[in-house]
Amino acid sequence: METKIINIDQNNIDSELMAEAGRLIAEGELVAFPTETVYGLGGDALDPKASKKIYSAKGRPSDNPLIVHIADFSDMARVAKTIPEDARKLSDAFWPGPLTMIVQKSDAVPDATTGGMDTVAVRMPNHPIALDLIRRSGCLIAAPSANTSGRPSPTEAAHVAEDLSGKIAMIIDGGPVGIGIESTIIDLTEETPMVLRPGYITPAMLSEVLGREVVIDPGIIAADDTRKPKAPGMKYKHYAPKANMVIVDGTRKRVIEKINELVAEHKDDGKKIAVIATEETKDCYEADVVLSMGSRDDEDSIAHELYRILRECDDLDVDVIFSESFSTPRIGQAIMNRMLKAAGHQVIDTRVTYDKIIFVAQSGTCREQMAKEIMKEFALKVPMDVEARGLVVQFPEPLNQKAEAVLIGNGISTEGIVSEQLEESDITETTMVFTMESSQRDKIIEKFENVDPEQVFVLSQYVGDELEILDPYGGTLQNYGLCYESLRATIKKLVKMLNENHQEQ
Repeated sequence: METKIINIDQNNIDSELMAEAGRLIAEGELVAFPTETVYGLGGDALDPKASKKIYSAKGRPSDNPLIVHIADFSDMARVAKTIPEDARKLSDAFWPGPLTMIVQKSDAVPDATTGGMDTVAVRMPNHPIALDLIRRSGCLIAAPSANTSGRPSPTEAAHVAEDLSGKIAMIIDGGPVGIGIESTIIDLTEETPMVLRPGYITPAMLSEVLGREVVIDPGIIAADDTRKPKAPGMKYKHYAPKANMVIVDGTRKRVIEKINELVAEHKDDGKKIAVIATEETKDCYEADVVLSMGSRDDEDSIAHELYRILRECDDLDVDVIFSESFSTPRIGQAIMNRMLKAAGHQVIDTRVTYDKIIFVAQSGTCREQMAKEIMKEFALKVPMDVEARGLVVQFPEPLNQKAEAVLIGNGISTEGIVSEQLEESDITETTMVFTMESSQRDKIIEKFENVDPEQVFVLSQYVGDELEILDPYGGTLQNYGLCYESLRATIKKLVKMLNENHQEQ
């Protein structure tokens, strides 16, 4: 089969060419097209023959469900047995966009599209070319990523052509995609909504819209198991480059040391080695090829570059890939989910067991002291010293009077609390530093050259909250009380995370 490639400007869509693409879908052929996440391989979702063609072209296991793409919410009624109220809420908030919802399927959806499941995955893409194609075809379009199964997902039309040229009727080249990782998948068929694949839309965002808890499937960052997949990609190795890939996890210093050690070992064996790093660390490695995912301060860039870099490793014909881990605050789980699958869950853990926490703010007399005292009220499964320090402390000062009143009012003793200056010697390799504001973290990293930046966290970001802990200084006693409550809720999450991390180790 000859694959026709057409170029479409998403800002000036060629109606004649798009009409041709729509006709191909309606006739049961396959067309690859851009979405805001990755390129999709589309066929008529209600035609079992078209779905079988998708599986065949990709070499995809037949029990791995496809996602049905729709252009209007009213189309949901064609594929869903019933439409849950949660689906309406989420569609209002996130559609069109990178969110896939799993609901009970209607009889109209063939088993060939759902991998034999009685549920169906549905999403409305946020890309003008994708939406135009769905409407012009007159079909609902089943569309997994447009790549050979198991390979890195395509973020450019050239990636699609590399994998599928000669196997499908058409590729619509709409330029590079925006996000670069697949949609978040949420299962709405269970009593508690569950994220089955992490993505750009986080569990916290979903929970806020639904007004109730959203849980995360425990297999998301675990090794694949033998369960029948409820969502695309749950069961199988995905996104993999041709070379063997290993992820090295831990603090920056330890990761760099370990990767360089591994590079030296493999060079002795005559292997061509690639290292996947960041702008902050790319000059620290001595491999044959060093590829930067972007800055750790720009999570969107890391997500966008992931699949392109994995494919570049193939183009460079490397034998082994060593990669830093990318547990970034907002979408780090989504990034790591893809990387772990690409590496076949091969991870070298260089993490240390932390034995001390230091809470840091400006003066050492308020938020950091409240955080320290609150932390003592919770039960940690691993013993850790908890301290408080200020960035600017001229002399030991007593606790802020309003902060003291709030702590005493909550039954917490304040005896002997005075401010102390943060010194570089306070921060050992086994210390976690939590600041109240991003600017405070920046000052610590700038001031203390020997401190690993990956040991220094903004407290709220670490636990997944968007807002920083506000400074109540100069406010009323009520402001200090609100600060205390905010800190308590945040530290409760922190303790839960630390305890869970301890269990994993």
